[in-house]
Amino acid sequence: MIQVIKSDERYHAERGWLDTRWHFSFDEYYDPDNTNWGPLRVFNDDVIQAGQGFGFHPHRDMEIITYVIDGELEHRDNTGNKGVVHPGEVQVMSAGTGIVHSEYNHSKERPVHLLQLWITPRTNGRKPRWEQRQFTPAMRRGKLLPVASSGTLPETLTIDQDAEIYVSSLRAGQELTHTSRENRKAYLFVISGRVTLNGKSLDAGDQARLAKEISLTLKAEADSELILLDLPA
Repeated sequence: MIQVIKSDERYHAERGWLDTRWHFSFDEYYDPDNTNWGPLRVFNDDVIQAGQGFGFHPHRDMEIITYVIDGELEHRDNTGNKGVVHPGEVQVMSAGTGIVHSEYNHSKERPVHLLQLWITPRTNGRKPRWEQRQFTPAMRRGKLLPVASSGTLPETLTIDQDAEIYVSSLRAGQELTHTSRENRKAYLFVISGRVTLNGKSLDAGDQARLAKEISLTLKAEADSELILLDLPA
């Protein structure tokens, strides 16, 4: 089963300092039929204006993954962690028993464009944890590059869930295949460009929700950037 959701079907909120599109129920947007896809609870596509951001706020028992597309995002939290997430860089924050953090556009001149994903953990009440890592454009060029997993995939950031997150940069005409396992779900988001997924067409901003599709064939119809999640059902 493949369900394609077009870019303009996403919930859109414009707050001046923040231009955001939410893939699932979040904040004031509530749809009981659109709360999650497996353990994927939040998928937000955010553009934050220069010098603006989210002040200190709490989280608990959630794996929060941030992927910066363009610009720079500054992170600070109450456990002493701080850092700037650059394009292509991935940050994982395991909120565990509780963490308070802020997220601001590090630049005073340009917006920052990022994706933020929340995945429910397998175990609640763990010690909070934070890490980030740079993945260069060359590393994801022409292939699905794993950036986060439960620890099963080498050189990935660790999340407490049987899930895998991949990013890819494809040139027009390039094709690749991802093989999952039985009774799994998957989630594809086209950051830019245009692709076909098992013959179904997706443009920039489109998403595909998949269930029980073991073999996924992706072909770039234009130069494209994408993110793919392989998830437990």
